[in-house]
Amino acid sequence: MRPVDSDGAAEVPEPGLPLTDDAPQGASEEPAAAAGTPGPCRCWVCGNSPCGSGASQEAKKKARCPGLGLFYTLLSAFLFSVGSLFVKKVQDVHAVEISAFRCVFQMLVVIPCLIYRKSGFIGPKGQRIFLLLRGVLGSTAMILLYYAFQATSLADATVITFSSPVFTSIFAWIFLKEKYSPWDALFTAFTITGVILIVRPPFLFGASAAGTDESYSVHLKGTFAAVAHAIFAAVTMVIIRKMGKSVDYFLSIWYYVVLGLLESVIVLFIIGEWSLPYCGLDRLFLILIGLFGLGGQVFLTKALQIEKAGPVAIMRTMDVVFAFIFQIIFFNDMPTWWTVGGALCVVASSTGAAIRKWCQSSK
Repeated sequence: MRPVDSDGAAEVPEPGLPLTDDAPQGASEEPAAAAGTPGPCRCWVCGNSPCGSGASQEAKKKARCPGLGLFYTLLSAFLFSVGSLFVKKVQDVHAVEISAFRCVFQMLVVIPCLIYRKSGFIGPKGQRIFLLLRGVLGSTAMILLYYAFQATSLADATVITFSSPVFTSIFAWIFLKEKYSPWDALFTAFTITGVILIVRPPFLFGASAAGTDESYSVHLKGTFAAVAHAIFAAVTMVIIRKMGKSVDYFLSIWYYVVLGLLESVIVLFIIGEWSLPYCGLDRLFLILIGLFGLGGQVFLTKALQIEKAGPVAIMRTMDVVFAFIFQIIFFNDMPTWWTVGGALCVVASSTGAAIRKWCQSSK
């Protein structure tokens, strides 16, 4: 029986290069040195015992394109940023309702994919609890993120969400008993500083920096929602990485959209905010939010499956760049220096945390 690799494909030896000397029956056996050919259990390529060159050639054939995971991450960042732009454009629909519409549209795409890939709709027995947690926590993070986009500026909400790597380090320290070093504490301090610069509490910056009471109150709610999203997203990232390739990425998204739709419907009935969009352009935006969100989820999940979490987290900071560009172009809203300073602190913190984890995993 041939060995099977992680993708389920059987390993096929290189044609014409058998790894061992399988001579026909009845053939004379002469010393390897005299015949000029490798003896039993010796490689036919170099004559050593055994060199594994055939295996290395096979590995090279199966090697993935260098940087493919990072390209997937960049594409995911762009798709998520465009989806965030559409969420900001739709102001007459509640964030929870937007989440429900997104789940419906994604479900219509995911179901045929699962049927085609024959992945099933339940998942491996040992991974179902992780799939349930991924679905509940991921959908909650989605709702909080959409509310943050509606309540505060696109750049502020995006920057705060990138405190997620710091929360990941804290959760790993608490639940996985990983070491929490002084470097992690420094990154946490940078993140808190960045969030403070963005929130601009009146008792530190004065009433003039905070703005009017009503606008600042909405801004504060959006900030808290963005921080909560970062916490839930950190746990979700850990769960996705934990499952790895043992779970089809469409199955992971399936749990995400099903549980997200259920959660959104329950919340909508509780708050009584269900309403269909009146504008045709808003309906188009809702469809595009679902499609771009699905694309971002697919490419991010694929990136985490083939690339280490550190480089993926670093590349995802491109979300911040896209958010600043979109805010300036589409909303004519120039970010304040407070936001720029906060963005530098948060991005430096998340990038530093990702690089440190990457170096640790490479040792």
